[in-house]
Amino acid sequence: MNALPSPPAPPAAAFGTAVARRPAPAPRPGLRHLKVCGARTAADVALLAAGGPTLVGLWHGVPGGPADLSAGRLVRLAAAAHGSGLEPVLVTFLDDAAALARLAADAGVRWIQLHAYQPPAVVADLRRRLPHAVLVKVLHLARGRCLERPFIRAFERAGCDLFLLDTVTDDGRVGSTGHPLRPADVHALLPRLSIPFLLAGGLNADNRPAYTTVTEHPLYAGADIDTAARDGAGRFTREALTALTRAWHPHQPSLPPPSPEDPRP
Repeated sequence: MNALPSPPAPPAAAFGTAVARRPAPAPRPGLRHLKVCGARTAADVALLAAGGPTLVGLWHGVPGGPADLSAGRLVRLAAAAHGSGLEPVLVTFLDDAAALARLAADAGVRWIQLHAYQPPAVVADLRRRLPHAVLVKVLHLARGRCLERPFIRAFERAGCDLFLLDTVTDDGRVGSTGHPLRPADVHALLPRLSIPFLLAGGLNADNRPAYTTVTEHPLYAGADIDTAARDGAGRFTREALTALTRAWHPHQPSLPPPSPEDPRP
């Protein structure tokens, strides 16, 4: 699976924008997600729904991305996800909070994943417009160094509900790269986090044991996978999903779904 193209970085000054404080949500005890990213068709969604994931990533506003969806297809696939019991996640490089809020409302999408270098001010603007959304901000690690490290507290104050830890390749590609994070680099970052996190970056069924100490962390909220869910032609397969579910998403406690007023993941 091809990686997402390199997103443009905003001016450094944008990360210093003042943002409103908001208490971080408490993670639901024992709940762990398995998110599979890059669904392109209703058949993809149906296969994921039968295979064990709880979240499906739908790309929109990812120029050049192999799974980028038009707004209309996003709306249709989000409806298919809801109908099959999956939570759709809008994965985007866009930084226009007003446009994202309208799109999320049109699609009925509650989870929004900011996968590029959107600054804390965008998170704060989205939080004002979508008070009950689940906002996920990706933290990019390049050679073990978190590029957003100085701004983690600002993202938390702005209203992030979760972080997603992912790799950046040496040529700047982000997401779906198949390049794994080193557990030691993840552990070095965790003391700076006070909200739950999803783990990404080259995860597969075979390397699950290497991350045992990460997944035992109290803020760990689940795994995000793309490449390992597919065959050589880039198609999701039942066999791959079964192996990933067994490795990363064994049976979890049964919990009632959150109410619309409860943004906790």
